Amino acid sequence: MSANKTFLALAIALLTTGTAQAADTELVIATVNNGHMIEMQKLGKFFEQANPDIKLKWVTLEEGVLRQRVTTDIATKGGQFDIMTIGMYETPIWGKKGWLQEIKPDAAYDVDDLLPAIRDGLSVAGKLYAAPFYGESSMTMYRADLVKAAGATMPDTPTWEQVRDIAAKVNNPSKGVYGICLRGKPGWGDNMAFLSTMVNTFGGQWFNTSWQPQLETKPWKDAVGFYVDMMKKYGPPGASANSFNENLALFNEGKCGMWIDATIAASFISDPKQSKVADKVGFAQAPTAVTPKGANWLWAWALAIPASSQKSESAQKFIRWATSKDYIKLVGKEVGWGSVPTGTRKSTYATPEFLKAAKFAEAELKAINTANPNDSTLPKSPYVGVQYAAIPEFQAIGIAVGQQMSAALAGKVSIDQALKTSQTAAEREMKKAGYYK
Repeated sequence: MSANKTFLALAIALLTTGTAQAADTELVIATVNNGHMIEMQKLGKFFEQANPDIKLKWVTLEEGVLRQRVTTDIATKGGQFDIMTIGMYETPIWGKKGWLQEIKPDAAYDVDDLLPAIRDGLSVAGKLYAAPFYGESSMTMYRADLVKAAGATMPDTPTWEQVRDIAAKVNNPSKGVYGICLRGKPGWGDNMAFLSTMVNTFGGQWFNTSWQPQLETKPWKDAVGFYVDMMKKYGPPGASANSFNENLALFNEGKCGMWIDATIAASFISDPKQSKVADKVGFAQAPTAVTPKGANWLWAWALAIPASSQKSESAQKFIRWATSKDYIKLVGKEVGWGSVPTGTRKSTYATPEFLKAAKFAEAELKAINTANPNDSTLPKSPYVGVQYAAIPEFQAIGIAVGQQMSAALAGKVSIDQALKTSQTAAEREMKKAGYYK
């Protein structure tokens, strides 16, 4: 009898041990290889220490690859990831389709502290379907020392002509300095994020009110022509392969006179640990042309839970941690207040330590607050979005057009041919989807 009891006790002990081990939850997180996400990965140890039953597994990918992987996974209910890093384009579309779980903030999270433009862009019918990790608009970042030495002045809101003139003055390839760095790498979230804002401010749009693509209109020809001409004269070699990270590296090495891109870059180029020109940078609003409408984009990289995840409770806990006020304070303490993820919370811009460390704060917040996804084009448009059109078909269209624009920048095709091919591809997608006959 005692032998049986001993055996039974051993069996229970073994079962209990097995249960305890099985109780450890592994969260698989897909994210983009941007600086703030790499920092989140490093700081993940603090979350694991506070939640010893949860382990974090990171899948860190280049932006275009990430978009492809998470889109395929969620559309096929693949279930590879428990948390995905997605943006303001995907969130409302996927939320409406029932592909995402609703984000459930607790009282301590203070959802009302989220910037309204960012929160609205990640919500469907008032419910949050992704929590913003960082938010951004776009703005002009420039070498104040070079602009001054050239006898030029950067206005608070420059025109594209003024930008081109300054680029010409500071361009000095023999000394390894190029007048301007802009995205050229193909992708709907790469070169087309930037080019869409340029087309907007030149008076263009992706689709008219009948959903017909507008890629061969004058504003598109004017904007793309201006861009290609300026980049060929004053841009770095190989610009057709450069997106955010490549241009960031060039700027930090002191090789760019100007760079118009995501406001989030400001914290990196101002950081002396990363940037050789940290003390020489200035900030202005994104350039305008015919209209200020749609000149600067609005975006948030956000954390979402696919409907297929079986680890919702743990995933919610991690997302609340990584997008909280406390996480921002943690980055401030561990890395420095100039390096905190910005563009998500009102409280960040009311924190004295941040305002002292971030000379870009005012320009960044102004850019975010002035971006309007519901009114981003001079002619009336049927879509929501500044640097994209928030329809499922846009991803394929943006990729196809991005390839043509990159080819035009590289001199492989003429601008007219690139726009004609783009128009044909866009028409085919929109007709196939039934927007018009």
